[in-house]
Amino acid sequence: MSDATAAQHQGHITGFGSKGYRFYVLISLMLIYTLNFIDRTLITVVAQPIINEFSLSDSQVGFLSGPPFALFYAIMGIPIAMWADRSNRVMVITLCIIIWSVMTALCGVAAGFIWLLIFRIGVAVGEAGCTPPANSIITDYFPIKSRANAIGIYSMGVTLGGVLAQVFGGMIAGIQGEDFGAWLNSIGLGGLFPGIDWSTVGGWRIAFVVVGAPGVIIAAILWFTVKEPPRGYTEVPSSRIVEKAGIFEAFREFGAKKTFWWGSFGAALVAFVGYGLQTFQAPFLQRVYDIGVRDAAVYYGAPLAAIAAAGTFAGGFLSEKLSDRFPAVVAWLPSVGLLIAVPLYVSAFFAPNIGMTFGLWLAAAFCHYSYLGAQYSIGTSIVSPRSRATTIAVLLLLVSLIGNGIGPLFVGMMSDMFMNNEIASAGLTEAFRTFNPALCAGVDPTDSSGAALCDAYGNGLRKSMAATACFFLAAALCFFMAGRYFMKDRWTSNT
Repeated sequence: MSDATAAQHQGHITGFGSKGYRFYVLISLMLIYTLNFIDRTLITVVAQPIINEFSLSDSQVGFLSGPPFALFYAIMGIPIAMWADRSNRVMVITLCIIIWSVMTALCGVAAGFIWLLIFRIGVAVGEAGCTPPANSIITDYFPIKSRANAIGIYSMGVTLGGVLAQVFGGMIAGIQGEDFGAWLNSIGLGGLFPGIDWSTVGGWRIAFVVVGAPGVIIAAILWFTVKEPPRGYTEVPSSRIVEKAGIFEAFREFGAKKTFWWGSFGAALVAFVGYGLQTFQAPFLQRVYDIGVRDAAVYYGAPLAAIAAAGTFAGGFLSEKLSDRFPAVVAWLPSVGLLIAVPLYVSAFFAPNIGMTFGLWLAAAFCHYSYLGAQYSIGTSIVSPRSRATTIAVLLLLVSLIGNGIGPLFVGMMSDMFMNNEIASAGLTEAFRTFNPALCAGVDPTDSSGAALCDAYGNGLRKSMAATACFFLAAALCFFMAGRYFMKDRWTSNT
């Protein structure tokens, strides 16, 4: 037996490549996932300035962040995943990074709601090609025992992306257009943008361009430094299958397994809540506590995203540590975190001051995001190597359509409903016709009707977010049921 053959037969023990290189690949994919979520969630950081500039309702903001993005993300996810199951997965991810980065930058030049919607759809098309091939690559680099932790680390890109979107997006969005134009002139780049009146350029536009443009460089680095691993390399020798599965074969493989459906619907319900809360997180802080866009992002949004990343890591770490004693822990552990998160979120949204709100919100986010690695671990554990990218794509289709597609829109519509009910009860429906939410930060306390309208504007969102968090109860039940079937459905060489 040659050294190469011997090494390949040890792949299920050693993994693919050296330990250091595997770590580099994992961190690279995690950072790309981070970039994915920076570009995806930046719109939530700058939501209130967009609302003010385009005079949008919460329902419109929910629509902008929800159904169109989710629909195209879902539609493109499966064909791109099938392409990844048949070709070079690194190439697929590289091309998709370029697409979503360019479209993110174009959001900064949107002339109105419709153009912003079109560019957001472009972001969705590109981002659909990130996670399915990335998960497939990770399972071929890391042996079975290490996958839960590896996928947990990769999944931290969701929350780390949230941190960086808050920090960079919030700081850049807080810049005045004139100051940015002056800075460009000071470094000799002002001539590249002739004729622009920087005084008319909002900080949120600058944030989209600055955050989106570097993705092209990152895509090139990935292409030249990450190797495409052999499919099935880390499976036990008797179970290695290198042929690619067709879509119908993949559907037959995961479709018959109850674990997939319970886990997928659990993940979709969590995403329903998560995307809904995330979309209106910054507007909540700005409306209820009169915190500016920069401070809401940097001092509150970034720590919340960071603690969510810690929760994601903790979920993967605990799953790996407890897997010997509780083999199905990866499936049922999220139930525990989600059940704890419900009262914490509800209490946070109705807390009497920002200190209590923030403390409870941090604890809730930690428990909430402990589920994230589990959704991918469940999907990759119950099917053969050649079906994993397609399986994850179908999982993400459900998560996208139910979570991202409905969550933000639901929160926005409920917010408008609660707000309108409160306004009607106060007899201020007519006054609301000329209401300008941008003026709430400087409302005259002696203007009782103006103060009441601004209170209703914040209270509607407060009630909507609290009601949405209660859907975690159904998600916890789904993950508990997935745990009941996990050992029966788990894929092995004898399956």
